[in-house]
Amino acid sequence: MAKNKRDIPNYNLPIIETHFHLDYLKEGSVEEILQKARLAGIERFMTIAVSPDNLEKVITLTEAHGDVYGTLGIHPHDAELYNDDVEAFIRQHLSPENRSHKLRAVGEIGLDYFYDNADRKIQRDVFERQLQIAVDFQLPVVIHTREADEDTQAILSNFAPLMANKGVIHSFTSGIELARYCVGQGFNLGINGIVTFNKADNVREVVADTPIEKLLLETDAPFLTPAPYRGKENAPCYLPFIAEKIAEVKGLEVEQVLTQCYQNSMETFFSEPC
Repeated sequence: MAKNKRDIPNYNLPIIETHFHLDYLKEGSVEEILQKARLAGIERFMTIAVSPDNLEKVITLTEAHGDVYGTLGIHPHDAELYNDDVEAFIRQHLSPENRSHKLRAVGEIGLDYFYDNADRKIQRDVFERQLQIAVDFQLPVVIHTREADEDTQAILSNFAPLMANKGVIHSFTSGIELARYCVGQGFNLGINGIVTFNKADNVREVVADTPIEKLLLETDAPFLTPAPYRGKENAPCYLPFIAEKIAEVKGLEVEQVLTQCYQNSMETFFSEPC
């Protein structure tokens, strides 16, 4: 580990960035961003689709870089843009007969009642339609939920039993009751830079309560930059700081966290050959 805490450490262990938005990053070229992360130990990257206008961008990025993988799905913010044509595109590219080995999950899907950028009924309908895609193709999901614990649990109660490959509740900031429910159903929790924020005791409580075998590392870059780099654009190279905070909260060695989270990520997204 670097002597200067503000240096980005490399623990010489492989890391998987399970959630970021590569097409949104602006501070450097795509290759510069990826290479800086590789120097910190990041071995694979999952760039996440969120809207109809970036589905093809995600596909293009996965095709251009050997260590970049992706998902296809529509975020609840853009639920009102979801239609039969969008669903047909997602189904076409994720169907077993057509799916590239670089596309690994359905996401980012879910509910967001904090911003309420889309009608809640439409959000629920679009969430269910995309969960059905995951069920039909037996793919993991990447779920966003904010201020929607009750509806998220109610919807998942109908779909989780049908899902052989569950996935992750990303950027987990919900209550501990939903955390325990999701973990009990076989889902992982995605932990990002929020865990380092001074006022994020609720997230640290969930991390402390959740078995390390059910946690994934993510940045959600360019958002939610961890300490000590808050104020800068987030990037996958900062993942070691998240692992350090998880280790501190759980009383583990950082190497234990990195090793287990890598295994968790592989089992969640890469159980099939790449």
